[in-house]
Amino acid sequence: MPSCRLITLGDAPVLAELVRANREFLAPWEPLREEAYFTKTGQRAAIGAALAEHEHGRSLPYVITDRDGAVVGRVNLNTIVRGAFQSASLGYWIAEAAGGRGIATAAVRDIIRVAFTELRLHRIQADTLEHNVASQRVLARNGFVRIGRAPSYLKIAGRWQDFILHQLINDA
Repeated sequence: MPSCRLITLGDAPVLAELVRANREFLAPWEPLREEAYFTKTGQRAAIGAALAEHEHGRSLPYVITDRDGAVVGRVNLNTIVRGAFQSASLGYWIAEAAGGRGIATAAVRDIIRVAFTELRLHRIQADTLEHNVASQRVLARNGFVRIGRAPSYLKIAGRWQDFILHQLINDA
């Protein structure tokens, strides 16, 4: 069964290999990256920054593993806000070879469980490019609903692009 776990600095080599091997596949969905991002050192820096945010309670950085326990992607809760808001933003990616097997859907389900039961968040927001139908399906399978459209929302693949906004509310 696919699952998720907290990222560690020891994941840097496999993540560097994954982002290099999936560079073209992921490029349409991500911001432009410096060359250093695709190295072990770059991944160690990214993981270190994510873990620092986690220590301050502002993120939950996970890796996604397949049935064999191999790391195949990332799923994160970012911008965790407490107080009256109790909300976070969801982001995820999986390697091209891992697609179409329900792994992303299971990973999102896992992080929702943690967000709502352990972190006791009220709301998760997830945003997709308008043409990212596969990601929209993952969100729909997990109960997210479309709440709007944000023009020129994020600079992805080198240009400002429109996004569809989704949310999931914890009714518990």
